[in-house]
Amino acid sequence: MESITKNRQSAQTLRAMIGRAYGADEVPVGEPGDWLEEMGHGWFNVAYRITLRGGRDVVLKIAPPADVPVMTYELGAMRIELESLRMIAERTTVPVPRVDFADTSHELVDADWFFMPFVEAGNLGIIKDGLDPEVVEEYAEALGAANRELNSIVGPWFGPLAGPGDPSWRVVFTGIVEDVLRDGERRNVDIGWDYDVVRKTLAAHAHVLDEVREPRFIEWDLWDSNVMVRDGRIACIIDHERALYGDPLMEAGFVASQLPAFGDSTAFMRGYGWTELTANERLRRRLYCLHLVLIMVIETVYRGHTDTAQYDWARIQLDEAMDLLARP
Repeated sequence: MESITKNRQSAQTLRAMIGRAYGADEVPVGEPGDWLEEMGHGWFNVAYRITLRGGRDVVLKIAPPADVPVMTYELGAMRIELESLRMIAERTTVPVPRVDFADTSHELVDADWFFMPFVEAGNLGIIKDGLDPEVVEEYAEALGAANRELNSIVGPWFGPLAGPGDPSWRVVFTGIVEDVLRDGERRNVDIGWDYDVVRKTLAAHAHVLDEVREPRFIEWDLWDSNVMVRDGRIACIIDHERALYGDPLMEAGFVASQLPAFGDSTAFMRGYGWTELTANERLRRRLYCLHLVLIMVIETVYRGHTDTAQYDWARIQLDEAMDLLARP
C-alpha cells in the first residue's frame, strides 16, 4: 500500500544497515532483486524482506522520515513497538517476533529501524476470504483468547507505555481524542462535522470512562491483518506500534459489536470471554469507535492517499458513530 510515510532506502544504505545488524559476512551480494523485496502490506512503516548472504530471511522495518508530519499519536511509534515486543515476550505466551537488532541512533537513516526474523506464515487479513467460515471463526476465537492474555499486563498508569501517564482514564482518553481533533484542524480535514460538535459529544458521555480503574496493556491495532497463522494456529502477532495502557474494550476485536461494517465480533468476544456488554460498556465502546473512525478519516490526509476510498468509507462510519452516541 502507498503512503508518504514509507521511508524507502537505497540498496547501498540497506547493505550498511544489514552490516551493522548482522555483520559484514551477512551483507548480500548481487543485484537487489536477488535478495530484496518490499513488503507492500501496511500503510505506515516501510518493511523489507531481505535474504542474508547466509540464506536466512529477515524483515527490516523503518519508521517514517523525520521530515514527514505524522499524527500526534504516531510520534515515536517504533519505540512503542520495540517496548511492546519486549514486554509481550517477557510477560505472556503470545507469539511475537524476536528483535534481532534495533537502531535508534539515526546515523544511517533519519529514523528508527529494527530487524526481526521473517515468519513463514499466512497473513490472516489477506487469506481469510479463501478459508472456510468455520476456520475463520476458530482463528477469531483464538485471537480473542490471545488478546485477553495481552490485556492481562497491568500498567503503572493510563496512557503511553513510556509515560507521561495519568491515574484517570477519562483524562487520558479525552486527551487522546483531542490530539486527533487538533491534528485534523491543523490540516483542515473535512470530517463532515463541526469539530466542536464532536468535542461536545465526547464530553457528554465521558463520565462512563471513570468506570475504568485499572490500566491494562492495549494493542488497539490488533486487526486480522496483523495476525500471522500457520497449521490452524496463530503463529505470530505483528505491528505493535500503537500500544498503550488503557481499557481492554478499546481493542479492535470489539469494534464490530457497535459498528457492523467492521465485521462480526461474536467469535472474538467468545474467545475473549466477554460475550455481552453492559449499557455503560456499550457506551464506552461507542466512544472508542468515534476515536477510531476520526483517525481513519484524518489520517488519509497525513498519509497522502491518492484516492478517496478510505476517506469515503470512514466518513460513513463517522456518521454512524455520532448517531450511536446520540441514541439513549
